Amino acid sequence: MKIIKMITLVFLLLCLHVNAETLIVDKQTFTTQNFKTFGGKSIAEVKVGFESYGTLNAKKDNAILITHFFSGNSHAAGKYAESDVLPGYWDAIIGPGKTIDTNKYFVISVDSLANANVNDGRTITTGPASINPATNKPYGLDFPVVTIRDFVNVQKLVLESLGIQKLHAVMGASMGSFQALEWAVTYPDWVGKLVHVIGAGQMDAWSVSALEHWALPIRLDKNWNNGDYYGKAAPIDGLTATMLNITQDAMHPNMFALSFPNFKVLDKGALNDIRTQPEVVQTLLSRAKLRAKTQDANHVLYLVRASQLFVAGHQDDYLASLSKISAPSLIIPASKDLLLRPEMGRALNSALKAQGKQTDMVELSGDWGHLEGVFAISAQKERIQSFLETK
Repeated sequence: MKIIKMITLVFLLLCLHVNAETLIVDKQTFTTQNFKTFGGKSIAEVKVGFESYGTLNAKKDNAILITHFFSGNSHAAGKYAESDVLPGYWDAIIGPGKTIDTNKYFVISVDSLANANVNDGRTITTGPASINPATNKPYGLDFPVVTIRDFVNVQKLVLESLGIQKLHAVMGASMGSFQALEWAVTYPDWVGKLVHVIGAGQMDAWSVSALEHWALPIRLDKNWNNGDYYGKAAPIDGLTATMLNITQDAMHPNMFALSFPNFKVLDKGALNDIRTQPEVVQTLLSRAKLRAKTQDANHVLYLVRASQLFVAGHQDDYLASLSKISAPSLIIPASKDLLLRPEMGRALNSALKAQGKQTDMVELSGDWGHLEGVFAISAQKERIQSFLETK
């Protein structure tokens, strides 16, 4: 468990020096009926969770929307109870007196549709594991394909239910960056500023294929049964392999190697028996199995598909979509990101500049790889704060 203990310790240290006041937060629920997807299908009832930090002002114009990454949810900051081991993933920059100051801003985040963490006891989401009112059984693969645009449209409904018609900013990392960009393209009058972290403007052939590595173990698990496993044995082996793949893909080899200081190539157990996995793999699998217990395999497949289908504006003419953006943009790739490679963020910044858009870019340069945008976002806290406060 060395890799997990190290990640937990680093995250606690990153949060500790800025965590003078702990936010205690509640999960709230939003429900809407007959939601129409981008693909033209209808979902009879959509229910999602959301969290908020700070106070909405009288004009309702101080809201910042945080859009979460693939394996995350709306728990962006604070704790549900003082006894919680860890706060929300961006607690280092969200809270009273922090980069995104909740004394000034009303910060809100929403659980995605088909959120992978459906079994964690905190996430509220509608997806394949939800009951289809037409059959009184889980949807399974009858649940319609959902897209990044659909996540955005659900968020918009949540905001409108609170009387919000304009956002000071939208900010998200990884899959959250897709949503933030989609907001700026689809609803430009809503978005005051765009902060796009460890992301891309559109998926390329390499990235779409790479994400299929996350889906394939689930599809090959004998218990997946074409998505029809509810009330039966779940495809835990396949989901565990997927969690292992996600963990490794999100880290740079430098940080990965530091997590195993006693690693030996010539593993005695693996040498003596082909059925014995190397110790490093055993460690990763033990953690992946724990993660798999809080996840749903079908939900993971739907998030993979939503990510694979992403192109800003959800139309073939990518540059025409970018031309609709009116918000100033801050693009923050990670220089050692092997998942959503830094050149993808750089290309987005260049495309916006070529169109005369107000855009700037800074890079995260640490060794976390893709996870740099989650664990080390505070490395650019001054730049983010300046960007948010500049009129």
